Amino acid sequence: MYVRHLSLADFRSWERVELAVEPGVCVLVGPNGQGKTNLVEALGYLATLSSHRAPSDAPLVRNGTDRAVVRAAVVSDGRELRVEVEITPGRANRARLNGGAPTRAREIAGILRTVLFAPEDLAIVRGDPAERRRFLDELIVVRNPRLAGVRADYERVLKQRAALLKSAGAARRGGGTGDLATLDVWDGHLAKFGAELLAARLDSVTVLEPFAAAAYAQVAPTSDALRLAYQSSVGDGMPEWSGSAAGALGLLEAALLAKVSQVRAAELERGVNLVGPHRDDLELRIGELPVRGYASHGESWSSALALRLGSFELLRSEGAEPVLILDDVFAELDAGRREHLALVAGRAEQAVITAAVASDVPEALGGSRFDVHDGQVHRVR
Repeated sequence: MYVRHLSLADFRSWERVELAVEPGVCVLVGPNGQGKTNLVEALGYLATLSSHRAPSDAPLVRNGTDRAVVRAAVVSDGRELRVEVEITPGRANRARLNGGAPTRAREIAGILRTVLFAPEDLAIVRGDPAERRRFLDELIVVRNPRLAGVRADYERVLKQRAALLKSAGAARRGGGTGDLATLDVWDGHLAKFGAELLAARLDSVTVLEPFAAAAYAQVAPTSDALRLAYQSSVGDGMPEWSGSAAGALGLLEAALLAKVSQVRAAELERGVNLVGPHRDDLELRIGELPVRGYASHGESWSSALALRLGSFELLRSEGAEPVLILDDVFAELDAGRREHLALVAGRAEQAVITAAVASDVPEALGGSRFDVHDGQVHRVR
């Protein structure tokens, strides 16, 4: 898979830009603040319908405008597809495929598949659980694009259910009973969509671990092994993972419902959803110690790099060759990690790399190079 052409309108700092690229290595070089990351962020958005830099869509729209448009021509297995998404904060985003009628943005999920490694990824291993949940959710959507819709449905249920918990809790504190029958219905929705997300996450952690561990061993050969473990808010009621997402759905749904029932009083008192995938975490350990709080700076970088390279190799093993995006990371790595990353990038069908100075990127990678400066992109070789 590779991107042949990228077009942006009012996306971040870009009023208009057209970028024709090729398979192999593509390096975007320019000083900080010139829009290099905005270009690769747009590619990542087409793949995951989310940004690796912003929690909402509003910052993606150029200041003074009300919408942004991202278009790309994606070639996969010899077939070219033209995908487009229109980003309108406060409204549902719309998409087009091959110039057809507008449709929901989730309908284009999976046409472009990417693995993006950026300095922000250090937050995956050092930051709050939300960072690790986002990493997992991006991976499950790339592996199974249908789950973009499940994620959206689950988020909708959380908002509706939280509002109902607050109103019902207030009614009970005022001497009433609240609408608990309606709450039971939303409990069922939470368990249904939550079980699908939970099964997909558990499956992804299981199959990702050996790839991530192998990548970590290569970039940190003298360190103890990297291990992954999923931590669910269901707690002791979590059923043993069978290795089959389809076979586990019923058990996971039942476990979620049982846990929700246990914490109902606390939820009504606090007015928040206390159980579900939105409360879970991915535990990363080096040997017996958790990465967060114990790992050195080098071990943290190695862990973040291993998660992304492990994801890349996992997707390749499943027949979904992704576009590898490396956003200003070579300058952050020491010589050994830089060399290994360059070897992986050289194997990718397409690798899009950004750098502040050309010398940050190993010359042995070759490929095409572009100068990004003053709102313009010019090919230099």
